[in-house]
Amino acid sequence: MPPTIASPSTSLASTNAAWQQRSRRHVWHPCTQSIRLEAVPPLPIARGEGVWLFDAEGRRYMDATSSWWVNLFGHAHPALNAALKDQLDRFSHVMLAGCTHAPAVELAERLSALTGHALGYCFYASDGASAVEIALKMSFHAWRNAGRDRKRRFVALRQGYHGETLGALHVSDVPVFRDAYAPLLANAHLVPSPDARRARPGEDAAAVAQRAADELDALLAAQHDTIAAVIVEPLVQCATGMAMHDPGYLRRVRASCDRHGVHLIADEIAVGCGRTGSFFACEQAGIWPDFLCLSKGISGGYLPLALVMTRDAIHDAFVDDDVARSFLHSHSYTGNALACRAALATLDLFDSEDALQRNRGRAQRLLTRLQDGLDGQVGQDIAHLRQRGMITAFDVRDPGARFAERFHMAARAQGLLMRPIGNTVYLMPPYAIGDDEIDQLVDGTLVTLKATMATRSNEGARDVALA
Repeated sequence: MPPTIASPSTSLASTNAAWQQRSRRHVWHPCTQSIRLEAVPPLPIARGEGVWLFDAEGRRYMDATSSWWVNLFGHAHPALNAALKDQLDRFSHVMLAGCTHAPAVELAERLSALTGHALGYCFYASDGASAVEIALKMSFHAWRNAGRDRKRRFVALRQGYHGETLGALHVSDVPVFRDAYAPLLANAHLVPSPDARRARPGEDAAAVAQRAADELDALLAAQHDTIAAVIVEPLVQCATGMAMHDPGYLRRVRASCDRHGVHLIADEIAVGCGRTGSFFACEQAGIWPDFLCLSKGISGGYLPLALVMTRDAIHDAFVDDDVARSFLHSHSYTGNALACRAALATLDLFDSEDALQRNRGRAQRLLTRLQDGLDGQVGQDIAHLRQRGMITAFDVRDPGARFAERFHMAARAQGLLMRPIGNTVYLMPPYAIGDDEIDQLVDGTLVTLKATMATRSNEGARDVALA
């Protein structure tokens, strides 16, 4: 569905072009080649409602990527808005060192209960990368407190992504983010991804997972004395192109870590909060890690919030009179009351809207419509149509130069906000999407794909993932 245009009520100074010019002059945009801002100007957003975003001139665009995977229940949700307004009338923030408050306490309690209290403690942070940094530090420090300070290396998956601070990049394997900073990074052990697309002839996803798990187990058997933890993105490696794997992989990794005395860190920053079909992705494998990182959707897409959940035994390893054995990591906005209150209201919506059950029907409709629309193309121009929960993706063969950029601009013309990753097109809409909107999303995606492939060219600079 093409963008609809509201009655113009903005002044010339607040048109799209004016905001784009001002933004290019003073805002350094993330995950963006600055030299491309003229060809792909940033879209000025003035307001949001449900799954829709509206630009400065009143055109609407479906938020098909949930604003970088953070928005769960739509923009300007009345219940979330009301909770934040109520908290604003109480207080917005107080330091969590030496103080505590109801939103932080209640959120930690409710999240622990969702794990059956397997993970008893929450350490609050500000964003996903900082949560990963915390988990890495906690793992090393816990082993150090146990007298095993040789356990200081980490194991990460090929194609994995855990953030862009130096510690998080240390365990990431996406060259476009990592390579420039490689001289600053320690070397993690990299093991094969269980990505189902790696299947050999005659193999299924479970067989790929078994092969990858076997290689990890062999590494741990040989070098567990120096390895602190294994870090994984459960079920979907998002930033590398929505690489999906069989849940059996997680069970085998958990067993290997137990067998060889190594911590397991689950980075659920992108895949948690229902994205994969269960609240925690690890639930689908029937396991719990030693550390679980959450961010993005936990606040419903309203405010920056991250946390690391961990086991009681790991917390207790830091309870000591010796300050050097304490975990003194901190952020100024740790446990921000507004963000925690948004997270509590988000958890309420999971219950009141029976979101996980409802999402199953919506995900099936989206996949069925997309399968029908791509009929005849899968196996030719399109490969690996796949879905896990509310994440649906497919890969484009021979996409031509700057495919992600061309697709992004063509999608705007259809009233969709989409940013492919390399040659992978993915759909990750907010849970507020309705049946009619699913149809609009699929129809617009198909038209966008056709228009993008019609302009295919192998000339120009190499393609860059937009995400």
